[in-house]
Amino acid sequence: MSLSSSAEPAWFGTAADALPDDAADAVLIGRIWDPLAEGPSPVVVRDGEVIDISADFPTVRDICELPEPAAVVSGLHGRHVGAFEDVLANTGSPDRDRTRPWLLAPVDLQALKAAGVTFAVSMIERVIEERAGGDMALAADIRRRMLAGVDLHDLTPGSEEAARLKTLLVAEGMWSQYLEVGIGPDAEIFTKGQILSAMGTAVPVGVLAASTWNNPEPEVSLVVQSSGRIVGATLGNDVNLRDVEGRSALLLPMAKDNNASCALGPLIRLFDERFDLDHVRGLAVRLDLEGEDGFRLEAVSEMSRISRDPEALVRQLIGPQHHYPDGAVLMLGTMFAPIQDRDHPGEGFTHKTGDVVRISSPALGTLVNRVQHAEDCAPWSFGIRDLMGNLHRRGLL
Repeated sequence: MSLSSSAEPAWFGTAADALPDDAADAVLIGRIWDPLAEGPSPVVVRDGEVIDISADFPTVRDICELPEPAAVVSGLHGRHVGAFEDVLANTGSPDRDRTRPWLLAPVDLQALKAAGVTFAVSMIERVIEERAGGDMALAADIRRRMLAGVDLHDLTPGSEEAARLKTLLVAEGMWSQYLEVGIGPDAEIFTKGQILSAMGTAVPVGVLAASTWNNPEPEVSLVVQSSGRIVGATLGNDVNLRDVEGRSALLLPMAKDNNASCALGPLIRLFDERFDLDHVRGLAVRLDLEGEDGFRLEAVSEMSRISRDPEALVRQLIGPQHHYPDGAVLMLGTMFAPIQDRDHPGEGFTHKTGDVVRISSPALGTLVNRVQHAEDCAPWSFGIRDLMGNLHRRGLL
Protein backbone atom coordinates (compact mmCIF):
# COMPACT_ATOMS: atom_id res chain seq x y z
CA MET A 1 0.00 0.00 0.00
CA SER A 2 1.20 3.53 -0.71
CA LEU A 3 2.71 5.33 2.26
CA SER A 4 0.67 8.39 1.34
CA SER A 5 -2.70 6.61 1.44
CA SER A 6 -4.85 8.03 4.23
CA ALA A 7 -8.31 9.41 4.89
CA GLU A 8 -6.92 12.93 5.24
CA PRO A 9 -4.11 14.38 3.10
CA ALA A 10 -0.88 14.92 5.00
CA TRP A 11 0.08 18.49 5.94
CA PHE A 12 2.52 18.57 3.02
CA GLY A 13 -0.08 17.49 0.46
CA THR A 14 -0.15 14.76 -2.13
CA ALA A 15 2.05 13.81 -5.04
CA ALA A 16 -0.48 15.42 -7.36
CA ASP A 17 -0.12 18.67 -5.41
CA ALA A 18 3.69 18.55 -5.46
CA LEU A 19 4.08 17.89 -9.19
CA PRO A 20 3.34 20.34 -12.02
CA ASP A 21 -0.13 20.14 -13.54
CA ASP A 22 1.46 18.94 -16.78
CA ALA A 23 3.98 16.64 -15.13
CA ALA A 24 3.53 14.06 -17.88
CA ASP A 25 5.04 16.54 -20.34
CA ALA A 26 7.69 18.03 -18.01
CA VAL A 27 11.35 17.06 -17.62
CA LEU A 28 11.76 16.92 -13.83
CA ILE A 29 14.93 16.25 -11.87
CA GLY A 30 15.70 16.31 -8.18
CA ARG A 31 17.63 14.62 -5.41
CA ILE A 32 16.92 11.92 -2.87
CA TRP A 33 18.76 10.65 0.14
CA ASP A 34 19.46 7.00 -0.64
CA PRO A 35 19.97 4.94 2.53
CA LEU A 36 21.50 2.13 0.49
CA ALA A 37 24.24 4.50 -0.70
CA GLU A 38 24.34 6.47 2.57
CA GLY A 39 24.23 9.63 0.50
CA PRO A 40 22.36 11.73 -2.08
CA SER A 41 21.54 10.74 -5.64
CA PRO A 42 20.17 12.75 -8.57
CA VAL A 43 16.86 11.42 -9.83
CA VAL A 44 14.40 11.89 -12.67
CA VAL A 45 10.69 11.86 -11.87
CA ARG A 46 8.85 10.36 -14.82
CA ASP A 47 5.30 8.95 -14.99
CA GLY A 48 5.03 9.24 -11.21
CA GLU A 49 8.14 7.13 -10.63
CA VAL A 50 11.52 8.10 -9.18
CA ILE A 51 14.53 6.91 -11.18
CA ASP A 52 18.10 7.09 -9.84
CA ILE A 53 20.49 8.45 -12.51
CA SER A 54 23.59 8.77 -10.31
CA ALA A 55 25.42 6.16 -12.41
CA ASP A 56 25.33 8.63 -15.33
CA PHE A 57 25.47 11.90 -13.37
CA PRO A 58 26.67 11.84 -9.76
CA THR A 59 25.47 15.41 -9.09
CA VAL A 60 22.65 17.64 -10.26
CA ARG A 61 25.35 20.15 -11.10
CA ASP A 62 26.68 17.74 -13.75
CA ILE A 63 23.24 17.49 -15.35
CA CYS A 64 22.71 21.24 -15.38
CA GLU A 65 26.09 21.89 -17.04
CA LEU A 66 25.15 19.81 -20.11
CA PRO A 67 24.64 21.64 -23.42
CA GLU A 68 21.05 20.34 -23.57
CA PRO A 69 20.10 19.00 -20.10
CA ALA A 70 16.44 18.25 -20.86
CA ALA A 71 17.19 16.32 -24.03
CA VAL A 72 19.78 14.14 -22.30
CA VAL A 73 17.69 13.48 -19.21
CA SER A 74 14.63 12.56 -21.28
CA GLY A 75 16.55 9.62 -22.73
CA LEU A 76 18.10 8.36 -19.48
CA HIS A 77 17.21 5.12 -17.75
CA GLY A 78 18.38 4.10 -14.33
CA ARG A 79 17.54 2.22 -11.14
CA HIS A 80 13.89 2.35 -10.17
CA VAL A 81 13.63 3.85 -6.67
CA GLY A 82 9.88 3.81 -6.14
CA ALA A 83 6.72 5.82 -6.61
CA PHE A 84 7.10 9.56 -6.14
CA GLU A 85 4.11 9.56 -3.79
CA ASP A 86 5.87 7.08 -1.49
CA VAL A 87 9.14 9.00 -1.47
CA LEU A 88 7.25 12.24 -0.74
CA ALA A 89 5.25 10.60 2.03
CA ASN A 90 8.40 9.27 3.67
CA THR A 91 10.00 12.71 3.40
CA GLY A 92 7.30 14.41 5.45
CA SER A 93 6.46 11.59 7.82
CA PRO A 94 7.12 12.30 11.52
CA ASP A 95 8.21 8.68 11.73
CA ARG A 96 10.40 8.68 8.64
CA ASP A 97 11.60 5.22 7.64
CA ARG A 98 15.34 5.75 7.33
CA THR A 99 15.74 2.52 5.39
CA ARG A 100 13.76 4.07 2.53
CA PRO A 101 14.62 7.13 0.38
CA TRP A 102 13.36 10.68 0.95
CA LEU A 103 13.49 13.92 -1.01
CA LEU A 104 16.18 16.57 -0.65
CA ALA A 105 16.47 20.06 -2.11
CA PRO A 106 16.89 19.59 -5.88
CA VAL A 107 20.26 21.39 -6.19
CA ASP A 108 23.64 20.39 -4.79
CA LEU A 109 26.91 22.13 -5.78
CA GLN A 110 25.23 25.26 -7.16
CA ALA A 111 25.72 28.50 -5.23
CA LEU A 112 22.56 29.63 -3.40
CA LYS A 113 21.88 33.22 -4.44
CA ALA A 114 18.91 35.54 -4.16
CA ALA A 115 17.81 38.85 -5.65
CA GLY A 116 16.08 41.37 -3.44
CA VAL A 117 13.80 44.32 -3.97
CA THR A 118 12.75 43.23 -7.47
CA PHE A 119 9.04 44.05 -6.99
CA ALA A 120 7.70 47.49 -6.17
CA VAL A 121 5.52 46.28 -3.28
CA SER A 122 8.46 44.48 -1.70
CA MET A 123 10.68 47.53 -2.22
CA ILE A 124 8.27 49.83 -0.41
CA GLU A 125 8.07 47.38 2.48
CA ARG A 126 11.86 47.26 2.74
CA VAL A 127 11.93 51.07 2.99
CA ILE A 128 9.35 50.83 5.76
CA GLU A 129 11.44 48.19 7.56
CA GLU A 130 14.45 50.44 7.47
CA ARG A 131 12.63 53.52 8.71
CA ALA A 132 10.79 51.58 11.44
CA GLY A 133 13.95 49.92 12.72
CA GLY A 134 12.06 46.68 13.36
CA ASP A 135 9.11 48.37 15.19
CA MET A 136 5.85 46.96 13.74
CA ALA A 137 3.60 49.71 15.14
CA LEU A 138 5.83 52.43 13.74
CA ALA A 139 5.89 50.58 10.41
CA ALA A 140 2.11 50.75 10.17
CA ASP A 141 2.19 54.52 10.59
CA ILE A 142 4.99 54.96 8.03
CA ARG A 143 3.15 52.74 5.57
CA ARG A 144 0.05 54.96 5.73
CA ARG A 145 2.12 58.08 5.04
CA MET A 146 4.51 56.71 2.41
CA LEU A 147 2.04 54.92 0.16
CA ALA A 148 0.19 58.16 -0.54
CA GLY A 149 1.50 59.56 -3.80
CA VAL A 150 4.39 57.13 -4.34
CA ASP A 151 3.74 54.78 -7.27
CA LEU A 152 6.77 52.79 -8.43
CA HIS A 153 5.04 49.90 -10.18
CA ASP A 154 5.77 50.93 -13.77
CA LEU A 155 9.26 52.33 -13.24
CA THR A 156 12.22 50.76 -15.07
CA PRO A 157 15.26 50.51 -12.77
CA GLY A 158 18.23 52.51 -14.02
CA SER A 159 16.12 54.59 -16.44
CA GLU A 160 16.06 58.37 -16.76
CA GLU A 161 12.68 58.35 -15.06
CA ALA A 162 14.16 56.42 -12.14
CA ALA A 163 17.00 58.93 -11.86
CA ARG A 164 14.50 61.80 -11.74
CA LEU A 165 12.51 60.01 -9.03
CA LYS A 166 15.69 59.51 -7.04
CA THR A 167 16.35 63.26 -7.14
CA LEU A 168 12.80 63.95 -5.97
CA LEU A 169 12.98 61.46 -3.10
CA VAL A 170 16.31 62.82 -1.92
CA ALA A 171 14.82 66.31 -1.87
CA GLU A 172 11.88 65.01 0.17
CA GLY A 173 14.15 63.20 2.62
CA MET A 174 12.74 59.83 1.58
CA TRP A 175 15.75 58.24 -0.11
CA SER A 176 16.73 54.77 1.07
CA GLN A 177 19.24 52.04 0.32
CA TYR A 178 16.28 49.84 -0.66
CA LEU A 179 15.07 52.36 -3.22
CA GLU A 180 18.64 52.48 -4.55
CA VAL A 181 18.58 48.80 -5.51
CA GLY A 182 14.88 48.94 -6.39
CA ILE A 183 15.15 51.66 -9.04
CA GLY A 184 18.89 52.20 -9.47
CA PRO A 185 21.09 50.52 -12.09
CA ASP A 186 22.48 47.80 -9.78
CA ALA A 187 20.37 44.94 -8.44
CA GLU A 188 20.66 43.53 -4.94
CA ILE A 189 22.03 39.99 -5.30
CA PHE A 190 23.20 38.24 -2.15
CA THR A 191 24.20 34.83 -0.87
CA LYS A 192 21.13 33.18 0.63
CA GLY A 193 22.88 30.15 2.07
CA GLN A 194 25.87 27.89 1.77
CA ILE A 195 26.25 25.15 -0.84
CA LEU A 196 24.21 22.05 0.12
CA SER A 197 22.41 23.87 2.95
CA ALA A 198 18.99 24.31 1.27
CA MET A 199 15.95 22.44 2.54
CA GLY A 200 13.56 20.60 0.25
CA THR A 201 9.80 20.14 0.43
CA ALA A 202 7.82 18.49 3.26
CA VAL A 203 10.39 19.43 5.92
CA PRO A 204 10.70 22.39 8.32
CA VAL A 205 12.06 25.84 7.53
CA GLY A 206 13.53 27.93 10.31
CA VAL A 207 13.26 31.43 11.76
CA LEU A 208 15.42 32.54 14.67
CA ALA A 209 13.70 32.18 18.03
CA ALA A 210 14.67 35.76 18.90
CA SER A 211 12.94 37.21 15.82
CA THR A 212 9.51 38.74 16.42
CA TRP A 213 8.81 39.99 12.88
CA ASN A 214 9.43 37.63 9.97
CA ASN A 215 7.72 36.22 6.91
CA PRO A 216 7.93 33.77 4.01
CA GLU A 217 9.21 35.00 0.66
CA PRO A 218 7.72 32.85 -2.12
CA GLU A 219 9.86 33.09 -5.23
CA VAL A 220 10.58 31.55 -8.59
CA SER A 221 14.19 30.35 -8.69
CA LEU A 222 16.31 29.96 -11.81
CA VAL A 223 18.91 27.25 -12.30
CA VAL A 224 21.92 28.81 -14.04
CA GLN A 225 24.93 27.16 -15.68
CA SER A 226 28.47 28.35 -15.02
CA SER A 227 28.27 30.00 -18.46
CA GLY A 228 25.32 32.12 -17.32
CA ARG A 229 22.81 30.18 -19.40
CA ILE A 230 19.49 29.51 -17.66
CA VAL A 231 18.48 25.85 -17.92
CA GLY A 232 15.58 25.39 -15.53
CA ALA A 233 13.43 26.66 -12.70
CA THR A 234 12.06 25.64 -9.33
CA LEU A 235 10.21 27.26 -6.43
CA GLY A 236 11.85 28.81 -3.40
CA ASN A 237 11.18 30.28 0.03
CA ASP A 238 13.69 32.99 0.89
CA VAL A 239 12.65 33.17 4.56
CA ASN A 240 13.26 36.68 5.89
CA LEU A 241 13.63 38.16 9.40
CA ARG A 242 12.15 41.61 8.89
CA ASP A 243 13.06 42.92 12.33
CA VAL A 244 16.72 41.94 11.91
CA GLU A 245 17.11 43.39 8.42
CA GLY A 246 15.13 46.46 9.46
CA ARG A 247 17.65 47.25 12.20
CA SER A 248 20.51 47.44 9.70
CA ALA A 249 21.23 46.31 6.17
CA LEU A 250 24.58 45.13 7.49
CA LEU A 251 22.66 42.42 9.34
CA LEU A 252 21.42 40.92 6.05
CA PRO A 253 23.45 37.71 6.56
CA MET A 254 21.82 37.23 9.96
CA ALA A 255 18.40 37.98 8.51
CA LYS A 256 18.81 35.53 5.62
CA ASP A 257 21.39 32.80 6.19
CA ASN A 258 20.32 30.71 9.17
CA ASN A 259 19.81 27.02 9.75
CA ALA A 260 16.99 25.78 7.48
CA SER A 261 16.12 29.30 6.26
CA CYS A 262 16.24 28.45 2.53
CA ALA A 263 13.84 26.01 0.87
CA LEU A 264 13.84 24.94 -2.79
CA GLY A 265 11.80 22.45 -4.73
CA PRO A 266 10.17 20.14 -4.90
CA LEU A 267 11.91 19.49 -8.25
CA ILE A 268 13.74 21.37 -11.00
CA ARG A 269 11.83 21.69 -14.25
CA LEU A 270 14.39 21.75 -17.05
CA PHE A 271 13.81 24.06 -19.99
CA ASP A 272 12.63 22.45 -23.22
CA GLU A 273 10.23 23.23 -26.06
CA ARG A 274 7.28 23.12 -23.63
CA PHE A 275 8.71 25.29 -20.86
CA ASP A 276 11.29 28.06 -21.11
CA LEU A 277 12.19 31.49 -19.77
CA ASP A 278 9.22 33.13 -21.46
CA HIS A 279 6.96 30.76 -19.55
CA VAL A 280 8.73 31.77 -16.33
CA ARG A 281 8.08 35.44 -17.12
CA GLY A 282 4.36 34.67 -17.24
CA LEU A 283 4.10 32.51 -14.12
CA ALA A 284 1.75 33.21 -11.24
CA VAL A 285 3.05 32.15 -7.81
CA ARG A 286 0.54 31.43 -5.07
CA LEU A 287 1.12 31.63 -1.33
CA ASP A 288 -1.15 29.77 1.09
CA LEU A 289 -0.27 29.95 4.78
CA GLU A 290 -2.16 28.27 7.58
CA GLY A 291 -1.30 28.60 11.26
CA GLU A 292 -2.12 26.32 14.13
CA ASP A 293 -4.06 29.28 15.55
CA GLY A 294 -6.41 29.18 12.56
CA PHE A 295 -4.83 32.20 10.87
CA ARG A 296 -4.82 32.04 7.07
CA LEU A 297 -2.99 34.11 4.50
CA GLU A 298 -3.51 33.83 0.74
CA ALA A 299 -1.96 35.83 -2.08
CA VAL A 300 -0.90 35.54 -5.71
CA SER A 301 2.20 37.10 -7.26
CA GLU A 302 2.45 37.71 -11.00
CA MET A 303 5.96 37.39 -12.38
CA SER A 304 4.93 39.87 -15.06
CA ARG A 305 5.06 42.55 -12.32
CA ILE A 306 8.77 42.07 -11.66
CA SER A 307 10.76 45.30 -12.04
CA ARG A 308 13.91 43.66 -13.42
CA ASP A 309 13.74 40.98 -16.10
CA PRO A 310 15.00 37.57 -14.91
CA GLU A 311 17.64 37.47 -17.64
CA ALA A 312 18.93 40.90 -16.58
CA LEU A 313 19.23 39.68 -12.99
CA VAL A 314 21.25 36.66 -14.13
CA ARG A 315 23.60 38.96 -16.04
CA GLN A 316 24.26 40.83 -12.83
CA LEU A 317 24.83 37.54 -10.99
CA ILE A 318 27.26 35.86 -13.33
CA GLY A 319 29.50 37.05 -16.14
CA PRO A 320 32.92 38.67 -16.60
CA GLN A 321 32.54 40.28 -13.19
CA HIS A 322 31.85 37.04 -11.27
CA HIS A 323 32.18 33.32 -11.98
CA TYR A 324 30.48 30.28 -10.49
CA PRO A 325 32.18 27.16 -11.88
CA ASP A 326 29.41 24.91 -10.54
CA GLY A 327 26.60 27.22 -11.54
CA ALA A 328 24.04 28.83 -9.27
CA VAL A 329 20.39 28.91 -8.35
CA LEU A 330 18.98 32.45 -8.25
CA MET A 331 15.83 33.26 -6.30
CA LEU A 332 14.18 36.11 -8.22
CA GLY A 333 12.63 38.08 -5.37
CA THR A 334 9.06 38.43 -4.19
CA MET A 335 6.25 40.92 -4.23
CA PHE A 336 4.86 39.40 -1.03
CA ALA A 337 5.34 41.63 1.98
CA PRO A 338 2.38 40.58 4.15
CA ILE A 339 0.90 43.36 6.28
CA GLN A 340 -2.33 41.61 7.30
CA ASP A 341 -2.72 41.88 11.08
CA ARG A 342 -2.40 38.55 12.84
CA ASP A 343 -2.74 39.24 16.55
CA HIS A 344 -3.23 42.94 17.20
CA PRO A 345 -4.29 45.88 14.99
CA GLY A 346 -1.32 47.66 13.46
CA GLU A 347 1.19 44.91 14.21
CA GLY A 348 0.95 43.18 10.85
CA PHE A 349 1.99 39.62 10.12
CA THR A 350 4.71 37.48 11.60
CA HIS A 351 5.30 33.73 11.62
CA LYS A 352 4.40 31.44 14.48
CA THR A 353 5.88 28.00 14.90
CA GLY A 354 3.68 25.41 13.26
CA ASP A 355 2.73 27.62 10.31
CA VAL A 356 2.40 25.59 7.10
CA VAL A 357 3.60 27.54 4.05
CA ARG A 358 2.55 26.40 0.57
CA ILE A 359 4.18 28.02 -2.44
CA SER A 360 2.75 26.84 -5.73
CA SER A 361 2.61 27.45 -9.45
CA PRO A 362 0.87 25.14 -11.94
CA ALA A 363 4.03 24.72 -14.04
CA LEU A 364 6.35 24.02 -11.09
CA GLY A 365 4.21 22.22 -8.52
CA THR A 366 4.06 23.00 -4.81
CA LEU A 367 6.79 23.57 -2.22
CA VAL A 368 5.48 22.99 1.32
CA ASN A 369 7.27 23.63 4.60
CA ARG A 370 6.32 23.91 8.25
CA VAL A 371 7.87 26.75 10.26
CA GLN A 372 10.02 26.00 13.30
CA HIS A 373 12.67 27.89 15.17
CA ALA A 374 15.95 27.57 13.28
CA GLU A 375 17.60 26.39 16.47
CA ASP A 376 15.17 23.42 16.61
CA CYS A 377 15.50 22.36 12.96
CA ALA A 378 17.79 19.46 12.12
CA PRO A 379 21.38 20.76 11.98
CA TRP A 380 23.07 20.98 8.59
CA SER A 381 25.83 18.39 8.82
CA PHE A 382 26.43 17.00 5.30
CA GLY A 383 28.81 19.30 3.45
CA ILE A 384 30.91 19.28 0.30
CA ARG A 385 33.66 17.09 1.81
CA ASP A 386 31.03 14.55 2.87
CA LEU A 387 29.52 14.52 -0.61
CA MET A 388 32.86 14.02 -2.35
CA GLY A 389 33.80 11.23 0.06
CA ASN A 390 30.47 9.51 -0.43
CA LEU A 391 30.64 9.68 -4.24
CA HIS A 392 34.22 8.37 -4.16
CA ARG A 393 33.21 5.37 -2.02
CA ARG A 394 30.39 4.64 -4.47
CA GLY A 395 32.79 4.73 -7.41
CA LEU A 396 30.99 7.72 -8.96
CA LEU A 397 33.96 10.09 -9.10
